[in-house]
Amino acid sequence: MSNVAESARIHATAVIDDSAELGPGVEVGPFAVIGPNVRIGDGTRIGPHVVIERDTHLGSECRIHPGAVLGGDPQDLKYIGESALLLVGDRTVVRECVTLNRGTSARGRTQIGSDCLIMAYAHVAHDCFIGDNVVIANAVNMGGHCDIGDWVIVGGVTAIHQFVQIGAHAFVGGSSAVRKDVPPFVKAAGDPLRLFGLNTVGLQRRGFTEQERAQLRRAYRLLFQSKRNLREALGETRLELESAPHVDTLLDFIERSERGVTL
Repeated sequence: MSNVAESARIHATAVIDDSAELGPGVEVGPFAVIGPNVRIGDGTRIGPHVVIERDTHLGSECRIHPGAVLGGDPQDLKYIGESALLLVGDRTVVRECVTLNRGTSARGRTQIGSDCLIMAYAHVAHDCFIGDNVVIANAVNMGGHCDIGDWVIVGGVTAIHQFVQIGAHAFVGGSSAVRKDVPPFVKAAGDPLRLFGLNTVGLQRRGFTEQERAQLRRAYRLLFQSKRNLREALGETRLELESAPHVDTLLDFIERSERGVTL
């Protein structure tokens, strides 16, 4: 196979389509299946019984564990076989029996960033966009067209409704039902989902200064703990914290929300 680097290590029982491209140092385990128009970056390891169906591009140094199925057809009744991709960044880990579907004509791709951890039995549906450094815990299931920002953590057995957005640095607790957008920088959990303050520990770990955290705490109180309606609170928060970039990110997210935000 001319598209496979000489240093790639492929088990004798693996099935590789002639159009697939495997970079240097790629390892493919027993009984893995790699379909057409698949590209696998340098040093990525594909475990036993992994299926990469088609039109999937993996970055370098990824780890795909046994039984995962990547690049499957969208589970969408509107899908009629149009060409679309699954894109996965560098150093992302996909654990056992995860399913990652390709996109549809709506967005043209499903995209997962770099340095993510997708734990066992999670499902990422068609046209979802997931940022960098995201952790999706075991058995999380998301509908199509979800957007999940950088550094988000989603606890296990959580269901995420289609078209939901979860802002960067948010933490969603396990066994939650996410029907509305989750603002960045916050903690949320439950069914019905509700907010539980800032994701303070996460912000500290990621280097947010005390001033930045104080600005976000003040914004959180004005937006979610005052007696004003959300529209009034947005205006007051912009006036009081006009020179705080992270606060602007929070306010812009709320103003752009189409599903409404979790309170």
